[in-house]
Amino acid sequence: MKIVLDTNCLLQIVPRSAKHRWLFDLIKRGDIVLAITTEILAEYEEQLADFYAPIVADGVLQILDTLENVQPFRVYFKWNLIVVDPDDNKFSDCAVAAGADYLVTYDRHFRILADIAFPKIVCVTLEELREIVESKIRL
Repeated sequence: MKIVLDTNCLLQIVPRSAKHRWLFDLIKRGDIVLAITTEILAEYEEQLADFYAPIVADGVLQILDTLENVQPFRVYFKWNLIVVDPDDNKFSDCAVAAGADYLVTYDRHFRILADIAFPKIVCVTLEELREIVESKIRL
């Protein structure tokens, strides 16, 4: 299973005591492929440093950098599917480029993607992803 993870969800899976830590552990275990771009990593670093601390950002990025299942993709075409918040397009563009199964987010700006037939991007929350994962992977 390949996912793109919006930053708002990354912030919720990092702490060891987090409700959704299961996803970070599955990524670290190699059970889920995480699709990224340079632009997404830059946002991860900035938001982790602001929300937690720069040392946390460095640690998380080092972990992601060492995992074979964290796969970088190059976006060759910008779809501009999200007009309300164009900065969110980096995630939808990555999902298309990577052929991701799911884009994991809580951001309401991504709801527009449900109405777009092509390219098809399936957005889910962390809770919805957990239900999907539980049917396929041992947590």
